[in-house]
Amino acid sequence: MTDTDPTLAADVDAVCRLTGEFTLRSGQVSTEYFDKYLFEADPVLLQRVARRMAELLPGDTELLAGLELGGVPIATAVAAITGIPVVFVRKEPKTYGTAKLAEGPPFGGRRVTVIEDVITTGGAVRDATRALRDGGALVDVVVCAIDRSPQDQTPLADLGLEIRSALTKADLDAARATAG
Repeated sequence: MTDTDPTLAADVDAVCRLTGEFTLRSGQVSTEYFDKYLFEADPVLLQRVARRMAELLPGDTELLAGLELGGVPIATAVAAITGIPVVFVRKEPKTYGTAKLAEGPPFGGRRVTVIEDVITTGGAVRDATRALRDGGALVDVVVCAIDRSPQDQTPLADLGLEIRSALTKADLDAARATAG
């Protein structure tokens, strides 16, 4: 559990939590969905989340890796706060031009912290981490805006990745319970 700002949790929850039936990237079906694009599209709320995420970065971070699509605006905002450069990681390499998987500065041999919006099972982070490591990046930590994985699970332990989150599903649930 993080030292959560309850006001940030309440504000993100109020803006982002949708109810209904949603199929997640993992294929799981959920009755709740955290639409991160709703806070990412709000410059004030995005900056508040990015500030919290910047506090969670390892001190030896040389480069941020923003994952397509939701991690890109967050990584850009964190970079603006910290001055740490960003590489943007695609889901698949381009089939034209440079045909790169990652756009931005070289990352081989550099300490890279992955920036993600929402983690449930960690599928996108898993794929990006493997690709970055294959390219020589040193990746040990992912910082996410919302970790909605079950509290008793560490979905990226198989890769040796530490998850640091600005907010967890428990934080958002607590904010909702307090507001309601």
